[in-house]
Amino acid sequence: MRSRAPAPLILAFVALALLLAPATAAASDASATQRYVHADYALVSVARSHLKTAEDGPLQVLEQVRQECPGAGAGSPQNPESTQMSDEVIGAMVLAAARPDVAAIRTFVASVHALQWPGSPLTGEVRAYAAKLQTLLALVPPNLCGDVRAWAADDYRALPASTVAFVAKFMPAWVALGYQPAQLRRFESAAARALARRALPLEEQLTEGEARAVEHWGAIMDTLQLWP
Repeated sequence: MRSRAPAPLILAFVALALLLAPATAAASDASATQRYVHADYALVSVARSHLKTAEDGPLQVLEQVRQECPGAGAGSPQNPESTQMSDEVIGAMVLAAARPDVAAIRTFVASVHALQWPGSPLTGEVRAYAAKLQTLLALVPPNLCGDVRAWAADDYRALPASTVAFVAKFMPAWVALGYQPAQLRRFESAAARALARRALPLEEQLTEGEARAVEHWGAIMDTLQLWP
């Protein structure tokens, strides 16, 4: 028959476990935060280095519609369907701009999708962000000219199924590259905080690049003769 540990010894072990639990959780949170901040910085660094090439992506979409289907949407209405067609234009631009960063996005998603901050909403926020990027990676660029022509061939009564399906996946998943949840700061070490600050101007430059693409969206819409 095994002897039992004395009650005071058991209580001591329990007390020690209770004391160590917060420290262990804090170390886990700090480790996850460090990994996330490094992954975010790596992603935005690569994206910033590709920014010029990425900004050429929407221009390539514009050139394609100028060559293949100018005026394809002539006479189209301005209604909820035209908004969805505009969303498809945006999706085509975003996917074209993201092409140079596909490998970096995959690496980021693989690095962060399983990170955990027990008891914090950060876990859900990070996983939701990673899932959206994963959705974008899986999307096939739409056949913009073909879809506008199909809509026109139906006298603009109903959008082609391909447009509806693409927009339903793209719009909820459309996120910028570079994301630092506010809750992250409470778990950052000094080193992680410094790296996060270095990422911010890179993220801002990427946002500015996206803003510049609005002009190309307008040119594509005008070329196709679509309303937003």
